[in-house]
Amino acid sequence: MQAANAATKLPDVGMLRRWARELGFASLGVADVDLSSAEPGLQAWLDAGFHGEMDYMARHGAKRARPGELVPGTVRALMATLEYAPQDPGWLDAARSALADEARAYVSRYALGRDYHKVVRARLQRLAERIEAHVGAFGYRVFCDSAPVMEVELARRAGLGWRGKHTLLIDARRGSTFFLGTIYTDLALPAGEASDDHCGTCTRCIAACPTGAIVAPYRVDARRCISYLTIEHKGAIPEDLRAAIGNRIYGCDDCQIACPWNRFAQPAALGDFAARERLDEASLVELFAWSADEFDARLAGSPIRRIGHERWLRNLAVALGNGAGGDEAIAALRARADDASALVREHVRWALRRLGAPLPEPQAAGQPCREPVAQAASGDASVHNRGCEPPIRASHRTSERGKRTPCVPRK
Repeated sequence: MQAANAATKLPDVGMLRRWARELGFASLGVADVDLSSAEPGLQAWLDAGFHGEMDYMARHGAKRARPGELVPGTVRALMATLEYAPQDPGWLDAARSALADEARAYVSRYALGRDYHKVVRARLQRLAERIEAHVGAFGYRVFCDSAPVMEVELARRAGLGWRGKHTLLIDARRGSTFFLGTIYTDLALPAGEASDDHCGTCTRCIAACPTGAIVAPYRVDARRCISYLTIEHKGAIPEDLRAAIGNRIYGCDDCQIACPWNRFAQPAALGDFAARERLDEASLVELFAWSADEFDARLAGSPIRRIGHERWLRNLAVALGNGAGGDEAIAALRARADDASALVREHVRWALRRLGAPLPEPQAAGQPCREPVAQAASGDASVHNRGCEPPIRASHRTSERGKRTPCVPRK
């Protein structure tokens, strides 16, 4: 990081907020980067194995809580939020209706449009360049769910909200439907004050989690989280968790839908996050019919594309198996019974069995079975939630999805 000149005149934080709003950000704050108090919680979360197959979280270790090791010279973190809620004021009811329709595919609302990583980073870069035009050359680096950064904790310390019991950041004025962006900088800006917790005795998010992934307030075992299972997990989805996934084919919003603060959620200021390819209304059968080429073309520029066509089909097979069945669904599944992917074949066969449909002809005698074996959740070493950055306050039984977030998400 290039050090700022000692004589650099620091920009006013109010001015930074105005510039951020002009770029579409909803809020901005400044956090001190001494996260030493966060390290025990982070390590405990990793030691519990709650990160699962997200080996990069363990590999980076304490660097996540030591910004100066990731970017030498860092003394502050500029934290910004960018909203993504749908424009429809009734989006929460629409989401509930989609989840209740077994024939429809449910995609987490944050992933309906463009890849947020690129959108947020590009605007953070423009903000950094505007600061540079004002103060001269200074050291900085921009992030959005793309490096070992404790976004939620830093945003809390910057005064942008508090950590909910589902581990996502909540703002009393706009709920939790926003992305977090970070600029590490060597500018010694005045730091904000951490936000107070306003969850009180409410546990709606915990009760709403379909798989019981929120194992305690402020503590997520991402191995059970649907966002992890449908996005980060590469292998067979544990059979004991498949039924609870319902029709969720990419991510999960149940904890946010249940949160009363999201009645204040604000619609996205940018058109980038509007639904594409009818992802907010498409049927499971329709999406299951996409070829690999169609998947790549239709989802170019989408965060979904990174899971690849194989996992896309895996997720859809599970959702079809959780539906009401019917000739169309069974025909769609049988059409992929001989898919080139053993992973897809196993999930298709599971779905057909669950629907009580005849299974495809068994493999020829002597041919080795190539079907993957789904591990039980308790034995699977995999976890992710784009918003499940491990909480760090001991009073919250602490352990970042996530969202990425989990998680991946980190939202």
